Amino acid sequence: MSDAQKKTVLKLEGVVRQFGRGHTQLQVLKGANLTLSMGEIVALVGPSGSGKSTLLQIAGLLEHADGGEVYISGEAASKLGDDRRTELRRKHLGFVYQYHHLLPEFSAMENIAIPQIIAGLSKTVAKERAMQLLNTLHLSARASHRPAELSGGEQQRVAIGRALANAPDLLLADEPTGNLDPETADEVFNMLLKLTRQAGLTALIATHNPDLAARMDRIVRVEDGHLVEV
Repeated sequence: MSDAQKKTVLKLEGVVRQFGRGHTQLQVLKGANLTLSMGEIVALVGPSGSGKSTLLQIAGLLEHADGGEVYISGEAASKLGDDRRTELRRKHLGFVYQYHHLLPEFSAMENIAIPQIIAGLSKTVAKERAMQLLNTLHLSARASHRPAELSGGEQQRVAIGRALANAPDLLLADEPTGNLDPETADEVFNMLLKLTRQAGLTALIATHNPDLAARMDRIVRVEDGHLVEV
């Protein structure tokens, strides 16, 4: 399939975001534009404070923009109510953060199964898919372990499994290996790339690591509130 024929999974059109009031306003995004097609893996780079996390929050419908539009699989989201935005997130989006944010009282398997149960799958089916993902992540032997019993790299692999549990169209990741040592970071990122490509997902991944960014399909940089292709 040619690029022209590929489905647009995420489109940001003139996105504006500012913080503060009156004369102390800080305009972080000044009309950001971005289009991601099905199957693309795109690196989002830029210095700390440039607006990468803000852009991901807006793209993930976790934060409202002050202007512009966000399209998720073709649907304009800026004027939607909370219920529909939640539905779009559940159906189309997966999230991986720098810190794993796993539920501490639940096992690795349960952390991956719970989003599926919330989405309407039976407990049996959700647990089966959770175990399949853990096996793919080389964590089947750790399925019954709680997050505190897992290493940092293992915790983040579970977080990746949770993000992929509901088969999203778009994966949004904010410094997913930022808390890991270089060797573990490379291992986790390899797994993230492998699973994303195998599933044919679109991904937007914020990173400070130029080596990781270079392994993605293309790179966009946040510069003075705009997105620039590198």
